[in-house]
Amino acid sequence: MSGSPTAPLPCVLIGGWLGAGKTTLVNQLLRQADGRRLAVLVNDFGELGIDADLVTGSSDDVLELAGGCVCCSYGADLVGTLRRVAARTPRPDALLIETSGVADPAAVARTLRLLPELALDATVVLADAPRLAALAADRYVGDTVRAQLAAADLLVLNKADGLDAAARAALQPLLPAARCIDTVQAALPIDLVLGLQAEPAAPASPAAARPLRGPAAAAGRFVSRSALLPAPQDPPALARRLADGAPGVLRAKGLLTDTDGRRWLLQVVGREARLTPAPPGARGPDRLAVIGVAGVYDGAPWA
Repeated sequence: MSGSPTAPLPCVLIGGWLGAGKTTLVNQLLRQADGRRLAVLVNDFGELGIDADLVTGSSDDVLELAGGCVCCSYGADLVGTLRRVAARTPRPDALLIETSGVADPAAVARTLRLLPELALDATVVLADAPRLAALAADRYVGDTVRAQLAAADLLVLNKADGLDAAARAALQPLLPAARCIDTVQAALPIDLVLGLQAEPAAPASPAAARPLRGPAAAAGRFVSRSALLPAPQDPPALARRLADGAPGVLRAKGLLTDTDGRRWLLQVVGREARLTPAPPGARGPDRLAVIGVAGVYDGAPWA
């Protein structure tokens, strides 16, 4: 959990072709930070589109942003910048890495996995829905666009209000196994992108609703539930149910005890699930928090 100074810094990669809406999403998330210290890495400040009223100061390759957030340029030294950000005081609560529009997020993900001070939570790829079919078929950029789609844990079909039924049907062969979300103006709640960074709630009722923040949440397109779970659990089996057998689940985070008394942190992003030993400071009852698509996710995949 992000509160422990020894825990790896959670990271989210944000990728996608030029004009897909990556910077719009970053601005949305910064406006929803609500006290969380977010660090944002961009390849070049020349490509930056952070809203001007969020910037409070600057020095060298760092922009100071509202609420204790920062934006850093990594240029050609991604590894060095990642390590400097992870060592900042006060330490960020989460790191967002906006890749170049022509970059393959999978290559950046491989770099992140080599650094023990960082933990890659998810790769979120945005696609310009009305242009996606033409881009993927383009003889010059199609390979890169398709590689970006294949790298996604969550694929965000942005500008989806511009799709008619025929255009949507034409996209289906291009879409990877990752779960897809339709958006307009890259409007997503921060808990969905950052993966419920706070510890899963410990509600009084067996399956309590949790409020989601952000423009998409207000539109009622996503639903969040949290629940106490009886111990012990079978963490691998629960991970499989959430990733493979629970319709509409986009994100999940849980603290679980197995039959040997070991405690595990469960993270689910789309169809990918990861179990890691729980941090030493993770206490309290077994619990699970889930975000899903309203009207698809049934609210009780742990049953």
